[in-house]
Amino acid sequence: MFPIEKFKDIETPFYFYDKKVLCDTLQAINGELSQHEGYHLHYAMKANANIDVLRVIRDAGLGVDAVSGGEIQRALDAGFEASKIVYAGVGKADWEINLGLDAGIFCFNVESLEELSIINELAAAKQKVARICFRINPNVGAHTHAHITTGLAENKFGIAMEDMEQAIKTAVGMSNVEFIGLHFHIGSQILEMGDFEALCARIIELQDRLAAQGIEVKNLNVGGGLGIDYDNPDKNPIPDFKKYFDTYAAGLPLRQGQQLHFELGRAVVGQMGSLITRVLYVKQGHVKQFAIVDAGMSDLIRPALYGAHHAIQNLTSAEAEEKYDVVGPICESSDVFGKDEMLPRCHRGDMIALRSAGAYGEIMACQYNCRKLPKAYLM
Repeated sequence: MFPIEKFKDIETPFYFYDKKVLCDTLQAINGELSQHEGYHLHYAMKANANIDVLRVIRDAGLGVDAVSGGEIQRALDAGFEASKIVYAGVGKADWEINLGLDAGIFCFNVESLEELSIINELAAAKQKVARICFRINPNVGAHTHAHITTGLAENKFGIAMEDMEQAIKTAVGMSNVEFIGLHFHIGSQILEMGDFEALCARIIELQDRLAAQGIEVKNLNVGGGLGIDYDNPDKNPIPDFKKYFDTYAAGLPLRQGQQLHFELGRAVVGQMGSLITRVLYVKQGHVKQFAIVDAGMSDLIRPALYGAHHAIQNLTSAEAEEKYDVVGPICESSDVFGKDEMLPRCHRGDMIALRSAGAYGEIMACQYNCRKLPKAYLM
């Protein structure tokens, strides 16, 4: 529940993070992980890198999935153990690789033979051995937005299945890398367990191919992708982690001594956050009625970028509902949070909450139109 009285005089827009929802979510995750031997979760930091949020996640015992040197450094600054950090990304710069090597991270998720060669070269210069997993593109589709699918052959991510064996043999022949497993990720905001079942089937197929050649896979990393309920955040504040982990337990039996790694992000932090904004004007058009708020696409870009929808609530009005297009002040026609939204009658100064904004909200904010970045409060 948003504490309106505590924030009524705070400058908007800002992000409000509900610590109880975050802690309840982490407790649910750990409860399910404890039911499965050999399961490990690395929080996908690209969803939200707020330092206060990270410290709560660290205290819950999770690791980190980083996709940049900056995220590796932020994880270290937040107190995460380097041995729990995995580093993915299709374009790792030399300084980022060196940072991971110096820190002693758990592994690099390698996306090309070119990258493998550079990691081996940089590790040799430091007289170190880099642990690596190969990210394999499984050509498995996901029922989600086209911009957040990552496991199809047409996507830029990963090594093609037909090149897998040669990549492993190349790594085994190098002195400064150690092949420790395979990595996969098929997309984000996935709600149909059938997508994960298809990934499991593909992984079994690839493992059987490798086993026939005497190649052991010690670690499997299946990425993340579990979605959240954007339409009913109060009804479903915690994703169905039981169904998610049970899907993998049933579809991907682990082999002797094998470890299974997950990289959930949105499912961990999505529902804890709301973007709080105020109504600047109620504009009566000839066709539409607009609630013009002081938050814009610079603060929450998902609706403009993906056509995404967040539940919208008027926190300070209890009057009869009216229909509004909720729009921001940015000089772009795409700066729209919702069309034909039924809200209690809006007035200048009303506080509006854009819900389920804990993931890919604050972290993607920018200063377009020379606007200030939104602050964030965790409580």
